Amino acid sequence: MSDIIQLLPDHVANQIAAGEVVQRPASVVKELLENAIDAGATSIKLLLKDAGKTLIQVIDDGKGMSTTDARLCFERHATSKIRKAEDLFNIHTKGFRGEALASIAAIAHVELKTKQEDEELGTQIKIEGSKVSSQEVVSTSKGTSIAVKNLFFNIPARRNFLKSDSIETRHVVDEFQRVALTHPDISFLLHHNNNEVYNLRKSNLRQRIVSIFGSKMNERLVPINEQTDIITVAGFVVKPEFAKKKRGEQFFFVNNRFIKSSYLNHAVVNAFEGLLDHSSHPSYFLYLEVPPNTIDINIHPTKTEIKFDNEKALYAILRATVKHSLGQYNVAPVLDFERDANLDTPYNYSKKDTPSVPPITVDPNFNPFKSENNFQSTPNTTTSSSSGSSNSSNYSSGNNYQTNYKKDAGSWEALYTDSSFESDSNTDSDSDLDINSDISPVSNFTSFESTHQEQLFESAQETETGKTFQIQKKYLLSSIKSGVVLIHQSLAHQRVLYEEFLENITVKEASSQQLLFPVTISFSSSDIEMIYSIKSDLESAGFMFDEFTKESVVIGGIPTSITESQITLILEQLLDDIKLEVPDASFSHFDVMAKSFAKSLAIKTGTILSLKEQENLVNNLFSCKEPSTSPFGKPTFKTLSLQEIDSIFNK
Repeated sequence: MSDIIQLLPDHVANQIAAGEVVQRPASVVKELLENAIDAGATSIKLLLKDAGKTLIQVIDDGKGMSTTDARLCFERHATSKIRKAEDLFNIHTKGFRGEALASIAAIAHVELKTKQEDEELGTQIKIEGSKVSSQEVVSTSKGTSIAVKNLFFNIPARRNFLKSDSIETRHVVDEFQRVALTHPDISFLLHHNNNEVYNLRKSNLRQRIVSIFGSKMNERLVPINEQTDIITVAGFVVKPEFAKKKRGEQFFFVNNRFIKSSYLNHAVVNAFEGLLDHSSHPSYFLYLEVPPNTIDINIHPTKTEIKFDNEKALYAILRATVKHSLGQYNVAPVLDFERDANLDTPYNYSKKDTPSVPPITVDPNFNPFKSENNFQSTPNTTTSSSSGSSNSSNYSSGNNYQTNYKKDAGSWEALYTDSSFESDSNTDSDSDLDINSDISPVSNFTSFESTHQEQLFESAQETETGKTFQIQKKYLLSSIKSGVVLIHQSLAHQRVLYEEFLENITVKEASSQQLLFPVTISFSSSDIEMIYSIKSDLESAGFMFDEFTKESVVIGGIPTSITESQITLILEQLLDDIKLEVPDASFSHFDVMAKSFAKSLAIKTGTILSLKEQENLVNNLFSCKEPSTSPFGKPTFKTLSLQEIDSIFNK
């Protein structure tokens, strides 16, 4: 029987290794930026075309490479970072395995230019699919420039799995931000399709965060600083009132390396206990320094997961540090939630003598219940002067009663006295009616109150005669011939809005309403770039843009189906959905826009619906093309037949 095991050719082995190291253009960006940092660069430029699918070029001013090193760096497991196995537990650099450039060269066209400072000329190498096509001496500046073109040109299946340009750009920007946040002492420049996205100058950490995420971030940051024997924690957390519904701006760095750790994230969230809603997530930029021999960073190909020796101690320290900073900077709540800080005694006056208490004077003759209303005496005087002797005694007794009544009732009687009643009392013939008739201020008010209550009860009875009922402000129960149907009001409304938006965007010509005053909304530079990339699709949906800047966008018109107050909510939801890869690579942004609009504008759980609103929602749902599921695949209703209901009680 012949042997069946054989060694793979180098180019095949490189392609297999590339599958672990290079998953998308962002993976190439990460490796090249880290190599530039390890080379001691003080200025790094990143140039992209078509989200990195056509070109990824990194230019640095580091120490460069010799001719031999330039050729050897594309070999597998060729590295200058480690020499022996023990070095794996004392790593201070970004890369160390020597697989990045070899994997990249196996699946792309690579052009390398490099020169050391003490050399007059540099070296240029061109590689296509692990094969060196040319090597020559060139004149170039100090440092290294490496261009990766036509990524996955020899693996079309992998290229087809790439997402749309906007999504791939988002991943590239994420990697760029992670590297830039780690090294504020290095200037970074990012260009995409000849458009400048970031131009980050050398600065401190706070300025670097503000430069990336916008000027409004400066007032939201709470500094963190704690030093112990086993860990040093520094950085910033964002104030609780600026927490987000999505997990976005959450960054952990361990020894200047970005990591992902759900365990440490839980420690930070726990420190915000009592300050956040259950659906909100805190933002933070935390930098941890630990001894290199207490961590293992070689457990994942992308090196974003780290194993700690003493996780429980790190958890306790991190939680206590964040909680202490929130309390130190008056972010954590105090026991007296109604306390006004403006009424606190200033520190400079806390030890001064209390001034003498001013005297209090009281007017003993003041009576707050005494009323002086002229209208009480005027009718009586006029009537008594014109009445006859035969009615004088009768009127006198009535007048005494009326006087006592007004004395007891006070001035509130005028609020309920009918104007016709008061005017009739000025005549002689109606003087007795003023006392003896059944019409009185109290009876008038009572009859009005009872009538009003009857109207309220009648309207309540009318609402109970409908065919739909709202349950716990979340579900609608409607009666059908075969039983009942239980409808999730929020998911059902999402389906209705989704089909309406999709039809308005694609089938009908979307109508816009011009804003009287244009609205300016602030975003980060990467979000502005993403909005600009889908600008034409948004305009097809009814948006009108007046101006784009690096940190804001000016909107002059919006679709007629939304209001001005919903613009920010809709755009933020749209950006989150694009970042989370809601659309498929073959979908246009119309679909994801319709889904985002529907999710943003749909009625939420806890909203009280009137009987008419309930019936409209039920009718609109079952008029949809696909009423059974929401735009995100969740069921919108459940039908219970009479047999199923009977079986519940007949067990």
